[in-house]
Amino acid sequence: MSTRTRPRAHPVDDTTTYREALREGLREALTADDRVFLMGEDVGRYGGCFGVSLGLLEEFGPDRVRDTPLSESAFVGAGIGAALAGMRPIVEIMTVNFSLLALDQILNNAATLRHMSGGQLGVPLVIRMTTGAGRQLAAQHSHSLEGWYAHIPGLRVLAPATVDDARHMLSAALADPDPVMFFEHGSLYNAAGRLDPAVHHVDLDRAAVRREGTDVTVVAYGGCVSKALEAAEELAGEGISAEVVDLRTLRPLDDVTFVGSVRRTHRAVVVDEGWRSGSLSAEIESRICEQAFFELDAPVERVCSAEVPIPYARRLEEAALPQPAGIAAAARRVVS
Repeated sequence: MSTRTRPRAHPVDDTTTYREALREGLREALTADDRVFLMGEDVGRYGGCFGVSLGLLEEFGPDRVRDTPLSESAFVGAGIGAALAGMRPIVEIMTVNFSLLALDQILNNAATLRHMSGGQLGVPLVIRMTTGAGRQLAAQHSHSLEGWYAHIPGLRVLAPATVDDARHMLSAALADPDPVMFFEHGSLYNAAGRLDPAVHHVDLDRAAVRREGTDVTVVAYGGCVSKALEAAEELAGEGISAEVVDLRTLRPLDDVTFVGSVRRTHRAVVVDEGWRSGSLSAEIESRICEQAFFELDAPVERVCSAEVPIPYARRLEEAALPQPAGIAAAARRVVS
């Protein structure tokens, strides 16, 4: 175990950003276990494409924070090999669209080796990447493909939406004996919040109720959780009480929490930045109908991105994505 000492960037109960919370999680992981190392494009000298790993190279050195060539297949493969050899690698892929260049490694190797080896080989690997739209990065850098990865057995898929989850999910992910996909929504990096000093661990098997309500359940994850909360606040002014469930973990889904919420409110709206066709929202809606059909007082509504490549122009991009107004409108429809 490392004996390295270092100053804290922020007191645990101070206001911090999502980016800084992620960095503190990385710092804690690198300090606590010498088997942990970070690798990826520009994670070292540049400090990460989105500034998450800024300063970690100087603190931990090039053996623990490794800049890699621009080959996602190669460095994800190297991470798989390191995990098989007993290390605890954290691999950063710049944005989710680039993960497609490593899909063979993720799907055919990381996700399958435990099964194909009869349990003899585990791949304790964490793959971090930025996901989502809303930053005018146009069609090639605005994907929300978490639902694709949630389709794959052998992976755990995480989507932290709060500074507490950004701070504490990584340690839980590193403790998982199997590969974990860690999706950081790009619109959240500058979002600020106060870390709860009582939170030291995140249960990756449980969704979180971010706001209690009685009239309708709004299920969301990642960058859409704050939009769902904004919509709930608007609805409260109209006398509609919306419960907001943050999925947190997209595979395996915590049916108990979101279906249990629907059984109490009898109505549901599912928010998903992915495209509607074949989406994670469809799976959630299906599970609600399978498990709580006779509890529903209205059809389940879905609020998803428009079925188009995400536009560059700001107003078109905003129009294509789920927004608080659209979430609130869907909630009004199910309670009317």
